[in-house]
Parts: sequence; structure tokens; C-alpha cells
Amino acid sequence: MQFTAAQISIIVNGKIEGSADAIVSSFGKIEEAEQGQLTFLANPKYEEYLYSTNASIAIINDSYELRQKVKPTLIRVADAYSAFAQLLGKYQEMATQQMKGIQQPSFIAPSAKLAPDVFVGAFSYIARM
Repeated sequence: MQFTAAQISIIVNGKIEGSADAIVSSFGKIEEAEQGQLTFLANPKYEEYLYSTNASIAIINDSYELRQKVKPTLIRVADAYSAFAQLLGKYQEMATQQMKGIQQPSFIAPSAKLAPDVFVGAFSYIARM
């Protein structure tokens, strides 16, 4: 799944500084994040990494004052830690809703009929009665 800074800012009620069209498809630690990843800064001990991260988007507190130019698009929020946690929850919810296929191990009776886009979790037992 891909998200733009504009979409993320709506979810976390943030203000964008930079490109609203910046795209991310995964999460990364601020000190290790790469292009295409979202990160956040909530703990001041990681502040130095904001200036060297390769993340495409970073969530930071409204009160944070930049000391120099940064590479990522910023999304300012009241509480960066809570906003990031909210996004992780939303991402997990969306990923779960989009699951398809049959995980193993599972048992599906040969006579059972399943919809084409069904998701069957591991350890499931489906019998036709």
C-alpha cells in the first residue's frame, strides 16, 4: 500500500511542510529509514537523525524547531509518538481487510465452496455440512 503525505496528514490531523505528494509504502526507524519510508521523531535523543534520514516523510511535534534543512517532507502534529502509533494501527487494519488467499496449515473440505477473493487464516478448518 502506498500513501501520500496529504493522506497521512488527514489521518493524523497534521500540517504538511514540503511536498503533499511525497509517497511512502513502509515504515522505518529514523536512523535507518530509506526513500519511500515514513518515520517519526518524538524522543529528543534521536534529533540528530532528522537531519540525515533518507525517509520520504517524517512526523514531528508541532513545537519542534528545525536547526537546519531536512530532506523529508514533514508532517507536524501535537504528539508525534501518538500520531505514529495511530498510523500503525490504521495500516494494520487496512492490511487485514485486504488479505486474500489460504494460509497454511489449514483444512478445506473438497466439497466446500469458497468465494474467489476469500481469506482463510492458518489453522482454519472448513467442512461442508
